[in-house]
Amino acid sequence: MTLWHDQTDMRRYMANGRHRAAMPKLFHWCDEASVVHWTQPDTTLPSWRAADARMRAEGRPSKVRYASTSHASLAYPPPRIAAPVPLNPLRPLA
Repeated sequence: MTLWHDQTDMRRYMANGRHRAAMPKLFHWCDEASVVHWTQPDTTLPSWRAADARMRAEGRPSKVRYASTSHASLAYPPPRIAAPVPLNPLRPLA
C-alpha cells in the first residue's frame, strides 16, 4: 500500500526505477494480484483492513500467468498484517 501526494508523483514512480523493472515480472511471479486506486482529502493511510475491504469492493485483478482459483473474484485470503514500517519520502510533502 502506498500513499502519494498527487497522481503525478504516483505515475512518476510507476514509470521509473524499481517499480517499472518489477511490474513485468508480476505476471510470472504471482498467482494473485490486484489493484485499486482512490483519492482522499487527507494524507492518513487507511488501515490494512480498510484497504483490503476497498480492494475487494472496488479493485480489479491484475493479469497473472498462473492465476489461483480465487484470483478473478478477489476471494484470496486477507493480508497478513505486521507492524508498519515508515518510509521517508524522497521529497517533503507540501
